[in-house]
Amino acid sequence: MDRASALRLDRRGFLRTVGAAGAAVAAGGATAACSSGLQGSEGGGGGDTIRIGYVSPSTGPLAPFGEADDFVIGSIQEYFTQNPIKVGDQSYPVEVLKRDSQSDSNRAADVAADLIQNNGIHLMLVSSTPDTSNPVSDQCEAQGMPCVATVTPWQPWFFGRGGQEGTKFQWTFNFFWGLEDVEAVYADMWDEVPTNKKAGALWPNDPDGLAWGDPTTGFAPAQAQRGYSIVDPGNYPNGTQDFSAQITQFKEQNAEILLGVPIPPDFTTFWRQAAQQGYQPKLATVAKALLFPSSVEALGPLGVNLGTEVWWSPSHPFTSSLTGQSAAQLADAYTQATQKQWTQPIGFAHALFEVAAKAFGSVQSIDDKAGLAAAISTMQLETVVGPLDWTSGPVPNVAKTPVVGGQWRTGTDFAFDLTIVSNKQAPGIPTAGEVQPLGAAVAG
Repeated sequence: MDRASALRLDRRGFLRTVGAAGAAVAAGGATAACSSGLQGSEGGGGGDTIRIGYVSPSTGPLAPFGEADDFVIGSIQEYFTQNPIKVGDQSYPVEVLKRDSQSDSNRAADVAADLIQNNGIHLMLVSSTPDTSNPVSDQCEAQGMPCVATVTPWQPWFFGRGGQEGTKFQWTFNFFWGLEDVEAVYADMWDEVPTNKKAGALWPNDPDGLAWGDPTTGFAPAQAQRGYSIVDPGNYPNGTQDFSAQITQFKEQNAEILLGVPIPPDFTTFWRQAAQQGYQPKLATVAKALLFPSSVEALGPLGVNLGTEVWWSPSHPFTSSLTGQSAAQLADAYTQATQKQWTQPIGFAHALFEVAAKAFGSVQSIDDKAGLAAAISTMQLETVVGPLDWTSGPVPNVAKTPVVGGQWRTGTDFAFDLTIVSNKQAPGIPTAGEVQPLGAAVAG
């Protein structure tokens, strides 16, 4: 089975029968927006409070993505208490109904269906990898519920849900970067360290791994244009406990670069086994698993100079359209409230509510679902994660955000600091260091 077929099968596995309204999820993806018969279904909308559903992983292997959600939602609820959203001539309080996907696609679909069918939400927000964003978006597309997703590259979100050239989703939207952006960022970092230009790939058998490793649209063809070849041992199941086969292949083919998109616990397992088995590449750029300080801290000294993409940080020069907070102020507020180090999803969780507020402010009724979808489809908004523009593609219903490259260095206030070391793709975001090979002793 090829990866494209596997993506389609994954999507079918995400879809669930939606009970009370008797609505069936259509199999056609983007071409089958099941809205007409569901927009007025019982249990949705109305009342004197804007109800926003919010789904993300608070538990399970993807829990680091949702670690800051309680802080963001609490801060946003406090803000809306003081600044209710004006819709038409009336101001409305806001209630956020948060649900845990438990890092499970089936669970994500189920809680989304429940929020739509039984909790009367007016808008759905969803964050953090295709494992959660795709099934929630599919439920919303099937039931005529406006939905905004983030922290999911646009290719696995769009193509992984059956999107095709010339089609568009009616109810579901996404803002984040694409594989083309992170491919360029990684190659920019690789160019700074002399290597044999062979990169070993860790591709899990999940929507991200299937998209990133796709032989036609994934990393391999893009990096070949930059002169790099990919050593691909094939997709492995999440939760793998023995990576000896992958490590052996990387050693045999002398892969001096490591890349991948593993879940955090799997990379911890792999990296420790790699050290035990004598595999140390000159450079590592790893998505998903290396986004979070907790993941790097678990590796101790083995974490120094590990690289990853950086899509939000305190040094990003952007400001919230809601609170007026800069990225630095928002990150500082999180640390002061929790005594924890900032993490990248903070900015994007906050930006979801910036989009929500703007959308509701563009309609005359909180029950105008079609109006909300139309407002998002043409929205242009300056946010704490950068400018969002849904009118410019790269495909319908997607707005892109900037991304740069970083490496984990020995920290000051915390064990490790994520230092931006490459900004060729977004020069407006400042760097604080240079790319260093693994094993180089660089502080700060």
